[in-house]
Amino acid sequence: MPGMTVKFTKMHGIGNDYVYINGFEASIEDPAGLARKVSDRNFGIGSDGLILIQPPADDSSHCRMEMYNADGSRGQMCGNGIRCVAKYVHDNGIVKGSKVLVDTDAGVKTLLLETGPDGKVSEVAVDMGAPGLKRAEVPLDDGEE
Repeated sequence: MPGMTVKFTKMHGIGNDYVYINGFEASIEDPAGLARKVSDRNFGIGSDGLILIQPPADDSSHCRMEMYNADGSRGQMCGNGIRCVAKYVHDNGIVKGSKVLVDTDAGVKTLLLETGPDGKVSEVAVDMGAPGLKRAEVPLDDGEE
């Protein structure tokens, strides 16, 4: 990682702020390590984590979102983060139209976009699906099964 130069964008959705890297243009070898470094609010950029916007694995989506928390752990999904992904891919010409399909570790999510007079995304709605409320569906490490 030393000496590595990568373009990034910092965005926030309702206060959740992430560093976004366009994986269509850059490859990150150690995203967990990079997430820890860039997220540090005293010595890094400062963020809740790192989100890589990757090419899709198949035709079921337009792109793939890989999310890393500030501690480097992998997150399945973030509603605020994915809305920023949709804005990024639209405003940067990666995806055209008002519907974006984003593959996540929690499945493919459908996002609907509204644009302003400048053609840039002004609002994003995401179908997050039904919440998982059973103990086995909620990540929890308290020593119990």
